[in-house]
Amino acid sequence: MSAYVEIIFDNSDERFPTGKDELILRRTIGQKKDEYSLDRRNATKADVMNLLESAGFSRSNPYYIVPQGRVTALTNMKDSERLTLLKEVAGTQVYEARRAESVKIMHDTNNKLVKTDELLEYINERLGELEEEMQELRTYQDKDREKRCLEYTIYSREQQEVTNALEQIEEQRQTGLDDTDENRRSFMANEEDIAQISTEISEVKQQIDFLNVDKKQLEDERREAAKAHAQAELQVKNLTDGQTASQKRKERQEKNMKSVQKAINEKEKELNDLLPQYTRQQKEEQKAKTQLDEAETTRQRLYAKQGRNSKFRNKKERDDWLRSQIDETFTSLSQVKAVRMQTTEETAELEKEIALVEPEIDKLRKQLDGSGDEVHSLDQEILNAKEERDRLIDQRKELWREEAKLDSTISNARQDLERSERTLSHMMDGNTSRGLAAVRRIKKQHNLEGVYGTLAELITVPAAYRTAVEVTAGNSLFHYVVDTDDTATKVLEILNRERSGRITFMPLNRLRPNVPPMPSGNDVIPMIQKLQYDARFEKAVQQVFGKSIICPNLTTASQYARSHGLSAITPEGDRSDKKGALTGGFYDSRSSRLDGVRNVIRCREEYDAKLARASEIRKELEGMDQTITQAVGELQKLEQRRRQGQDSHAPLRQELKGRLDLVRNKRTNLEAKTMQRSRIEANVKSLSDQQSAHEAELATEFRKALTDAEEAQLERLSSLLRTLRNDHATLSSELSELAVRKTGLENELNNNLRPTLEDLQSTSVEQTDTSSSGNLKDSQREVKRLARNLQDLENRLRETEESFDSASSRMTELENRNHEIRRSQEELTKLIERHQRRMEKSSQKKAALQKQAKECTENIRDLGVLPEEAFTKFRNTDSNTVVKRLHKVNESLKKYSHVNKKAFEQYNSFTKQRESLTNRRTELDNSQTSINELIEVLDQRKDEAIERTFKQVSKEFATVFEKLVPAGRGRLIIQRKTDRRTTTAEEEDSEEEQARRESVENYTGVGISVSFNSKHDDQQRIQQLSGGQKSLCALTLIFAIQACDPAPFYLFDEIDANLDAQYRTAVANHLHALSQNPDSSSGQFICTTFRPEMLYVAEKCYGVSFKKKASSIGVVTRDEALSFVEGEKQ
Repeated sequence: MSAYVEIIFDNSDERFPTGKDELILRRTIGQKKDEYSLDRRNATKADVMNLLESAGFSRSNPYYIVPQGRVTALTNMKDSERLTLLKEVAGTQVYEARRAESVKIMHDTNNKLVKTDELLEYINERLGELEEEMQELRTYQDKDREKRCLEYTIYSREQQEVTNALEQIEEQRQTGLDDTDENRRSFMANEEDIAQISTEISEVKQQIDFLNVDKKQLEDERREAAKAHAQAELQVKNLTDGQTASQKRKERQEKNMKSVQKAINEKEKELNDLLPQYTRQQKEEQKAKTQLDEAETTRQRLYAKQGRNSKFRNKKERDDWLRSQIDETFTSLSQVKAVRMQTTEETAELEKEIALVEPEIDKLRKQLDGSGDEVHSLDQEILNAKEERDRLIDQRKELWREEAKLDSTISNARQDLERSERTLSHMMDGNTSRGLAAVRRIKKQHNLEGVYGTLAELITVPAAYRTAVEVTAGNSLFHYVVDTDDTATKVLEILNRERSGRITFMPLNRLRPNVPPMPSGNDVIPMIQKLQYDARFEKAVQQVFGKSIICPNLTTASQYARSHGLSAITPEGDRSDKKGALTGGFYDSRSSRLDGVRNVIRCREEYDAKLARASEIRKELEGMDQTITQAVGELQKLEQRRRQGQDSHAPLRQELKGRLDLVRNKRTNLEAKTMQRSRIEANVKSLSDQQSAHEAELATEFRKALTDAEEAQLERLSSLLRTLRNDHATLSSELSELAVRKTGLENELNNNLRPTLEDLQSTSVEQTDTSSSGNLKDSQREVKRLARNLQDLENRLRETEESFDSASSRMTELENRNHEIRRSQEELTKLIERHQRRMEKSSQKKAALQKQAKECTENIRDLGVLPEEAFTKFRNTDSNTVVKRLHKVNESLKKYSHVNKKAFEQYNSFTKQRESLTNRRTELDNSQTSINELIEVLDQRKDEAIERTFKQVSKEFATVFEKLVPAGRGRLIIQRKTDRRTTTAEEEDSEEEQARRESVENYTGVGISVSFNSKHDDQQRIQQLSGGQKSLCALTLIFAIQACDPAPFYLFDEIDANLDAQYRTAVANHLHALSQNPDSSSGQFICTTFRPEMLYVAEKCYGVSFKKKASSIGVVTRDEALSFVEGEKQ
């Protein structure tokens, strides 16, 4: 709840400095707020008051607004209250405030003067006492001076002894450091030797492993060759001695063939009886499955329709969804039809191929029935083919042997690479390590050309400057150099997506290295000159190393760093930057990052080379396998031709077997394609039904639920599905049983009986004398060849054993050397540890001496400023004599223990305080005089303002009263304490000098003396007048005050309520005259009244009425206003 009051000022005369013709002032009052606004903008109360002041609304003269009761208050006001009112109009409140402030300052000044006088008195007394203490203090100071000289002599000698001891310790430490450095260099050299020996041991171990593998392979080959040689010899013996066994085998073979043929006939008859039943059962099962799928699809479609109708709010949403589903179904249907067409084509192709192979099978069978004996001699060709095959197999064995060696080598190389990468990763943070590995992988996967590598990989550093380069670069060694920022962005996106670590990139197109001019001299080397790198990466190298130089020692480095603003570093890694900061210390070269990077690069190159060689060997083996396969194929063809010559049935049967296998495979594929086409047909029908259902639903009205027909169909489908599932399960079970029987018979025929029969038919046990002789020659040649191979393997195995013994000797030698170096390392370690302990003891002793030297320095410093004689007086005196004399002086000083040792300082301090307080008192006296003068000036100005205001108001009072009461006369009277008689304004003017001599403080009040009938009769005081006359006098005083301090407008609330008719008319005419006055004192008058006199002179009338519990205001004519007033009187 809130209310507001709003006033709109006419600002056409620009009285308000707003630059607008109107000013809107509003005050809004609520339960928790009280706000002001100017022209609809929030403003503070101070802003509003200042604006009104600037427009002429004086805060000290609030009589431009006269509310109800103000006239009565002025009427009943006492003389003293009128005097207070006059002072307010005169603006004496400002003078009063400043006078009160000055009086307060005067009071504070008086208090300060009293305290200052008290302090001065105390200081004078204290100075007298200090003058007596100063004489004793002088004697004490002479003794104390001698004491400090003696103490300085003792402390300085102790300090010199400590300094000599520290120098001796430093010399010992430097000598020890040189020895330790030599030991450390020996230790590092031994570490390098151990590393080299370890590498050699690893290589020798690898060589031994290879020799073991070769030895094992050669032994296996020798064993196999010996076995083959023995078998060949046995075969020769068998071919030579045994001819009878061949005839027995032939009879046994014929018997087996008859038995197998009989079993085949029985199985084929059983299979032929089973196939019609299986085909019929399969069709019934497929039909039942089709019906089941259709019913299930229809039910699912109804359920889907029922579920999705509840998701749509209207038909449009449903139709949009149905159209999208129709489009998707159409797309799927097109794809399925395409698959169906392809399957149909494949089925036709298989049928065509089967149709082509079946005549060939018939032809082969005819050839088997009517083929004759046709034998050709192919022994020499077969022999040549076997030799070529054996040669190729030997070459493949060599490749296998090399591949086995490479497998072991690759495993060792991979371990070395992982070990070096793990060592390098310990030299950086985990995120950077993972990031580098990820960038290498991303580069390989995406084949990025502009990803070059880390800065450490792209530069080559001499060993002497490796430490300096590492210290200078720091983590920048692992910044990745790329060609452009686009490449970096692409890799970063993949890194962020995979969260594969963190990496810093250096895009060459963005680098702008600022390389300053380098100093020239024999003791300075620009670091970048010692680096080797590709010219493409010059920007990256300059960015990191362009502002670094190498100096022989830290002193030279500091000088160059300060003079040229560069980063200077020594080969040992001690660094000085351009701001003067020095960093350095021991740097373990074993943990060199550059060495780690070089090891990783070397291991990776070796690993990649071995992988490449392994890949080449695999390709060679693949080619060799193909060549051997071709050679074996040629050999098989020759042997086949020979077997055809020996037995013309076997090749034809073999070819017939292949054709039969081909037909069986194609029929199996044809059956699978047929079943696949059936499934595709069912899928096409399902998709077509779904599309038709969606199109049909698109034409129906939108409903939240299914129709009655659809509900009934859904119930029928549920019962039908149960029946169809039972039928399909029964048919599937019966079909599975038939399929198991069919598959068993086919497998028995195809995988057992028929292959057995074909093997028996293809194996010829009939051998003529010529074929037996040929086989015997082949076997004899094979025995000779195997004997040569066996001898060759023996020789190679002997060479391998010799190499193995040599490698073992080398291994023993390296291990002994390694053991000796490690023993030397242990001795060096003990020496270094002993020296370290000595250094620690020396450091402790040095710390104690430094502490003692510091104490001596502090003791000397505590002695204060020493006299000149302290440095020479006791220089040649014995230390014992100095101590004794110091003891004697201390005993003498005990007599002066009561002496005020600060007498001089206190005397000087109190003297300065006395001078300061004296000056301060003078300043306070001057300030007091100035304040008294200011108070007098303020009192004088206040009196002048009151007197001036009284004169103006008195004059205007007489003028206004004469206008309101033409026959009368009125005046204001000042009342004083010393003179109770009345004094007119004219008399005061004549006695102006006397009034100035009298203070305004003697004024007790302002009285009013008027006469309503004559200008010459005795006037009456206001207490003697009637109520109407008193009100008229009060109004006259108000008009007089307003005339002295005019306002832009005036607001009077029923000021004529207590006036008689003639005075109301006079007041109304006076207000009219004031409003029409053309000079600057004219203003706007707003009056409320219940009398007609004011209405006759008003320019505009407003009526305020109260109806229905609400007030309303509106412009009315003068006649309406007069009627209203007359009605109120009645």
